Amino acid sequence: MRAALFLALLCSAPAVATEILAVRQGELRDFVSQDCGSCHGMTRNGGLGSPLTVQAMRELGDEALVATILDGRPGTPMPPWRGLLTEPEALWIVKHLKGDVP
Repeated sequence: MRAALFLALLCSAPAVATEILAVRQGELRDFVSQDCGSCHGMTRNGGLGSPLTVQAMRELGDEALVATILDGRPGTPMPPWRGLLTEPEALWIVKHLKGDVP
């Protein structure tokens, strides 16, 4: 069931950007800059965490990235953000990191 929901979200990826209000998109951009940037580097070139550059992100699948954002990576400093982010918001972040949404 979860996989089917995720596939539906992927198929509607352009709609995801429009379904998330502009105000929330701004908050998500700030989240990426501040919260993600604290470990992945303010320029996203890596630090404690791996690089979050467009090139690095494009090499990874959307589903894996959404899962990493929401559930973290056990045994690493990557925390789960599921309590603060929804799946559509995590997908929006993935699309943002890949350069698919501004």
